[in-house]
Amino acid sequence: MSNVLLQRMVLQSSKGTAGLHTSSTLHEIRKMARLRVVDNSKIGKAAMLEGKPPRCIHVYNKKSVGHTGDKVLVAIKGQMKRAILVGCHQDQKPLMPKFDTNNIVLIDDNGTPLGNRIHVPIPTMLRKKLVDMSRPKSADYTKILAIATRFV
Repeated sequence: MSNVLLQRMVLQSSKGTAGLHTSSTLHEIRKMARLRVVDNSKIGKAAMLEGKPPRCIHVYNKKSVGHTGDKVLVAIKGQMKRAILVGCHQDQKPLMPKFDTNNIVLIDDNGTPLGNRIHVPIPTMLRKKLVDMSRPKSADYTKILAIATRFV
């Protein structure tokens, strides 16, 4: 073995972890979290096919940590779009299912979904939260429930 390689091995063994990460992963929706578009909007399909999933820029709540049903601002294909979280990987409240990925549905400024079909099941507990978020003469988030085909 070369002298340089032997020195690297000694340095790594002195650290104890040999360059491995020892901290646990965070499954929270925060800034720069990768998300998965689950509707059939053109911009969402194109971003997912390119292998460049959207990233969270901002979470619209006081804690800045997103949960199922929260509104987020995402960067997708060089544009800023709003979205609703319809499934999260993090630990959830009781009666809210946990998903394998962080799923979003892209929406307009007035709450209308950009696609016309949602490909994954969404939680039934999301109905109450979206109805409470909807306001007369402004955003109507219940249209997301209308385009969903399956509920969990």
